[in-house]
Amino acid sequence: MPGLLRQLSGLGGCTRPIRLDGHRTEHELDTRTGEIGAVLRRLDSADLPAGQLLVRCNNRRVTRCPSCAEVYRRDTFQLITSGLRGGKGVPERVAAHPRVFATFTAPGFGPVHNRPTGPAGSVRRCRCGALHGQDDAVLGTPLDPAAYDYEAAVLWNAHAGALWRRFSIYLRREVAKRAGLTQRTLKDHARVSFAKVAEYQKRGAVHFHAVIRLDGPGGGDTPPPSWATAELLTDAIRAAATAVRVDGPTLDGRPHVFTFGRQLDVRTIRGADFDGGRELTERAVAAYIAKYATKGAETATGALDRPLKFVAELAGLDIGDHARRLIRTAWRLGARRKLAHLRLQAWAHMLGFRGHFSTKSRAYSTTLGALRDARAAWRRAQAAAAAADMAAGAAGAEIEPETTYVLAHWVFAGTGLSRAEEWLSASLAPAPAPGSEGAPTHD
Repeated sequence: MPGLLRQLSGLGGCTRPIRLDGHRTEHELDTRTGEIGAVLRRLDSADLPAGQLLVRCNNRRVTRCPSCAEVYRRDTFQLITSGLRGGKGVPERVAAHPRVFATFTAPGFGPVHNRPTGPAGSVRRCRCGALHGQDDAVLGTPLDPAAYDYEAAVLWNAHAGALWRRFSIYLRREVAKRAGLTQRTLKDHARVSFAKVAEYQKRGAVHFHAVIRLDGPGGGDTPPPSWATAELLTDAIRAAATAVRVDGPTLDGRPHVFTFGRQLDVRTIRGADFDGGRELTERAVAAYIAKYATKGAETATGALDRPLKFVAELAGLDIGDHARRLIRTAWRLGARRKLAHLRLQAWAHMLGFRGHFSTKSRAYSTTLGALRDARAAWRRAQAAAAAADMAAGAAGAEIEPETTYVLAHWVFAGTGLSRAEEWLSASLAPAPAPGSEGAPTHD
């Protein structure tokens, strides 16, 4: 029992771990001859308390694994923060570069139930005449489902990623125009860096939150030119977002063209000490973006968090009518040969959106992979230090680390925990919150 508890605690609360069968063997290695010597240590899955090696699932969806999603959220927070104030290999001088926080919305596909705001943030009545509560289930659903353009809504999601990519090209063009440069020569003077996440609105349409920064030609390592200001960047973003469009398919004689919605919010990011902290701060932006990195369509519309194998599965699922219509529309459009490249049936559970939820330009900051590698290296170092201390204590002297050769072979054996393992895992104390005593930090 103690051994099983130790193995489960190593998962950090992961509820759907990956189960592996196999072994790992460490051999002595002669660095002069390259000869592999005696076995130092051997790990066999059959000898583990759970009978298999359990590895964290690392799923970013909070509905699938809250623990792994929390790690992903914290990593995203650090990724965004390092691009705003430095750290993780990014110089602190980026905090002085022009930076804005922008939100790009989807166009309208028909009137929906909402909570319009009036003066001083007061809430007005919806078009239906009701004063909806913040958690009202009808928010985001069409006033008239028969007239709602479900086809355009699904196709918008399917083309949203392409629209963003084209916007990033237009933005560089607009920045160059305002600087009196050509787009080709802009790279010799300045660079546009960004990080963004996708969020589902309650109506099921994707929109984007992005941190956009102006750097020098070497990215965050070089200061931007004197003409690079937050005002110039804001003006360029508005012009590019208004001009960009992506041509979609023509279905039944109806052409589809996709643009961003009229609601575009661009706000300058200030430092935490600017104006008494009343301005938009770096920490607030990073926390806001990280919050949406672990959510998908299922958290906004009550849709699904996993793919469908057959559309008939919808009949037995407890989801809202609006989400059901969007999924059925995606499945129906996915059957059309001319739309096969959009893979709408494979992404019907995501209402047609198949892009990455979190993306960034290369020069913005560190990467999620680098953060994961640093965490894994820290854990290995901790384990090695603990093993060395035990060995030194047993021998009564300091032991030099040995050069080893590792042979490993693992095969997939399933996912999840048994009922007994679930019960034991639930009995373990939860991980401490960030910032609390004993909590691991990224600094």
